[in-house]
Amino acid sequence: MTSSSDLPILRFGVVADPQYAAREPHVGMDRHYAGSLAKLSEAIDVFNGEDLSFVITLGDIIDRDFESFDDILPIYDSLKHENFFLLGNHDFSVADDRLADVASRVGLVSPYYSFVRQDWRFIILDGNEVSTFAPAPGHPRRDTAARRLDELRAAGAINAQDWNAMPSEEQFAWLSNQLADADAAGERIIVMNHYPVYPPNEHDSWDRERMITLLTAHRHVAAYFSGHNHAGNFGTIRGCHFLNFQGMVDTETENAFAIVEIWNDRMQVRGFGREDSRTLSLRR
Repeated sequence: MTSSSDLPILRFGVVADPQYAAREPHVGMDRHYAGSLAKLSEAIDVFNGEDLSFVITLGDIIDRDFESFDDILPIYDSLKHENFFLLGNHDFSVADDRLADVASRVGLVSPYYSFVRQDWRFIILDGNEVSTFAPAPGHPRRDTAARRLDELRAAGAINAQDWNAMPSEEQFAWLSNQLADADAAGERIIVMNHYPVYPPNEHDSWDRERMITLLTAHRHVAAYFSGHNHAGNFGTIRGCHFLNFQGMVDTETENAFAIVEIWNDRMQVRGFGREDSRTLSLRR
């Protein structure tokens, strides 16, 4: 007989960067866009055989074209668990007149939000808010993004890339309030965003420094999960784990997804395919 102490507090599934499109592979980057339908179906078959609280996709559901959502979203209909999305840069590789429809197309009332499961708060960010691609042409946030990109380029920052972005000041303030509320409620926290912030990489969010400072100041923040850098990455600062999951779209035959198990003293990442398995200790 298995006691409750022998079971994790909760489990959830993670997918990063399916980046589906009905297009030929990019051989140089080893990205096989059309193959993500079969890979996602395989992952969902695994998820459906597990006792999970939810599954989340960490952005870049599609590679391009609004119509691509019509092919990949029905795959998620077979998922037996609660399903969450956040958005990545490629999700906005659509015609200008469809930019405002992207969030609602994947069922998001707001592109950033939070939810609580078993005294764990999951904070889901919209890392595209200040960018040169997600706001409608002429929107002030495009101008803000252009200025920020110029500043980073002038400073020689490795993440001064136009495929990166950052949350707005309003969203960053919301995040800070969410962290304070979770601290007051005694909840542990996992923050999720498409864009990584650590270890330093060319794919990092444009506001990586302030994000790291904020997250590591809160002892209840256990981890920051991201996609975007398809090679994956991992680092820890003062007990906060920064885990960048590998991209599902990469390689012709190997998949990449994970199941995360949360225990009182640790998180265990069970990787499938190219995704690494690892144990992450939790600070008290």
